[in-house]
Amino acid sequence: MELMRTVGARKKILNRIAHPVRLAALRLAKLGVHEVGALIAVFLCAGLILAFGAIAEEVVEGDTHQLDMAVLMALRMPNNPAELIGPPWFEEMMRDLTALGSYAFILIVSVTTIGYLVLVRKPGLAVLMVASVVGGMLISNVLKTGFDRPRPGLSHAAQVFTPSFPSGHAMLSAVTFLTLGALLTRVNIGWRLKLYFLAVAVLLTILVGISRVYLGVHYPSDVIAGWCVGSAWALLCWAATLWLQARGKIEQPTTA
Repeated sequence: MELMRTVGARKKILNRIAHPVRLAALRLAKLGVHEVGALIAVFLCAGLILAFGAIAEEVVEGDTHQLDMAVLMALRMPNNPAELIGPPWFEEMMRDLTALGSYAFILIVSVTTIGYLVLVRKPGLAVLMVASVVGGMLISNVLKTGFDRPRPGLSHAAQVFTPSFPSGHAMLSAVTFLTLGALLTRVNIGWRLKLYFLAVAVLLTILVGISRVYLGVHYPSDVIAGWCVGSAWALLCWAATLWLQARGKIEQPTTA
């Protein structure tokens, strides 16, 4: 009898533990693809924000300076730190790549995309693009002003006008290219093209960041922090869009 009571008590405890788990599983099962995608995006966004916070703390304390300078000096001639390694054509190519993250290029791409979305009668997605890019620019300027980190004390192979941390080029390229990549992957096409669009968006973002470090206008920690906060903002905007689409508040993307 005592054994039966013990078994019964254990079953009650297990049922109490299992009940909320079952409820959570049922609620997740009722969620559509849009809601699940939005939740995943929010979790990824949270992880990227935490990563940015950790990098920012290290930068403020000066713990990244030695590694940052080691990377920058490795990209310059040992006997002449003012001269970059590599042939002149490579340096010029890096300047071309870094322009992909400039305000001018970002605005051209954004305005062109917004115009297309308006013409195909997708105003909600056009608003997403505006919010993503404009919000990214505001966040970048606020963070730069707040941290006010000086640029690397090296001869710069490109003009600079703002503080160093985080990298605005890295952040805005992540915001713009990842948002565009997300828009393209939402088109009703095969998974190979979805993967291709996303890979191109990530590749362009990485190339812009690498060019900033090579040209000596940013520390590596500036670029990594820019990637983190830019990707987090793009994911947050996209999560909001998926959530609104699931409730019919915003139109679905155009299908192929």
